[in-house]
Amino acid sequence: MADLLTHQEYQAIAKSIDLPNCAFIDGGFRKSASGNTFATVNPATGENLTEITACNGADVDHAVLKAREAFEDGRWSHLPPADRKDVLIRLCKLITRNARELAVLESLDSGKTIYDCETVDVPETILCLKWHAEAIDKIYDQMPPASDHHVAMIVREPVGVVGLVLPWNFPLLMLAWKIGPALAAGCSVIVKPAEETSLTALRIAELAMEAGIPRGVFNVVTGTGPDVGEPLGKHMDVDTVSFTGSTETGRRFLRYAADSNLKEIILEMGGKNPCVVLDDAEDLDLVAAHIVNGAFWNMGENCSASSRLIIQDGIKDGLIERILAHAREWPVGDPLDPENRIGALVSKEHFDKVCSYLDGEQKVLLGGKARDGVYVEPTIVELSGNNDKMAREEIFGPVLSVLTVKSFDEAIAMANDTEYGLAASIFTANGKRALRGARALRAGTVTVNCFGEGDITTPFGGYKQSGFGGRDNSLHAHDQYTQLKTIWIDLGDRQDEAVD
Repeated sequence: MADLLTHQEYQAIAKSIDLPNCAFIDGGFRKSASGNTFATVNPATGENLTEITACNGADVDHAVLKAREAFEDGRWSHLPPADRKDVLIRLCKLITRNARELAVLESLDSGKTIYDCETVDVPETILCLKWHAEAIDKIYDQMPPASDHHVAMIVREPVGVVGLVLPWNFPLLMLAWKIGPALAAGCSVIVKPAEETSLTALRIAELAMEAGIPRGVFNVVTGTGPDVGEPLGKHMDVDTVSFTGSTETGRRFLRYAADSNLKEIILEMGGKNPCVVLDDAEDLDLVAAHIVNGAFWNMGENCSASSRLIIQDGIKDGLIERILAHAREWPVGDPLDPENRIGALVSKEHFDKVCSYLDGEQKVLLGGKARDGVYVEPTIVELSGNNDKMAREEIFGPVLSVLTVKSFDEAIAMANDTEYGLAASIFTANGKRALRGARALRAGTVTVNCFGEGDITTPFGGYKQSGFGGRDNSLHAHDQYTQLKTIWIDLGDRQDEAVD
């Protein structure tokens, strides 16, 4: 864990940073073909941080052209795996040297607390890139059993030019989740950061060039979804698009693929994740700490947030009391103050959306208030049933809905009664019930007696409308950016060999 600075020291760093503001294409920063720009705003203050290049379809075409040239001439795709590994390790070292600057950039641009940026986002970014780099020369191809007259090989090849479309809630970490395996595989990438949070992607691109990633291999095209995301999704020379974001936008990328070259689409989307606590759960204080972290970490702007708490009625009162106590220990305020655990929501538009859920008639157990037009207090609301819109819709803010059930079976049924299936958790001291529940919960990641997403070694992705097409993290992430090829070799007839 990083040694945190003072509030004043982080403010001083923020004032000293030279903010990147141009797209990064073919190894250098460049303005858009139109010359247009858009403002990136500090969510906590409303201040315009800088004007960023607003790209369009012409810029996407240029980036794809340069990425394709780089891929086809093999400057990266044909590089020996150990050499690609060395370059990515150098990138990790450069990120480590610039870690504090990146943490402050991330906080300024997204409203995330500097506490999270320093202790989670930047360290996990480095770990992710390093892990995938180290895996490059340790993933073996296969030789299946064939006859005495044949040799068969199953080999992985990089898929080609890949579009990587990022969300605004974890700009740096989601960048790492995608470029780590994509670059490790030998692909050329075109990153489309969210327009709200472009700064760290641009800075990483600059460090990647310094580390030795060749021109054209790592491109960042900044701009809006219609101006950049759609042309990228419809481009006939993009082989794969990996998208993390809303389910609504994910649907669009499937349409773009159908309307263009049937490119592969990888989707990691929303969640309405249940946390099931059964009446035999042990150490309710620890359970409460996990629930609060799962619900309020990153202001609840987390697709795997534990947004639905499903409690068996026998322990409801005791657990709620402990949850309220832990939630009160999460201060709200200036993201650059390391004492704060809840920062600013990413934009005024998103702030208004989250606040719209707080105007109902539900029973508010904690919070329910907004501050200064940018902050929402940790909020806990008790619902009468799973059909309430707060139990059905992804709020993406620091709001925890509480539902009460009488039995294990009712808890599992309610947990699965959602269109999403990204993450879930179950708390119980009974090992058989834990395993039965984990098997029965329809989610890509199920945690037992904790909140979490696994780690870099475990695949992350969802069921149902939370996504499909691949998994982030682990060796399975490399499958998203490679094609499997069968090579079948006929060794000739043994009788012919005898005649020779």
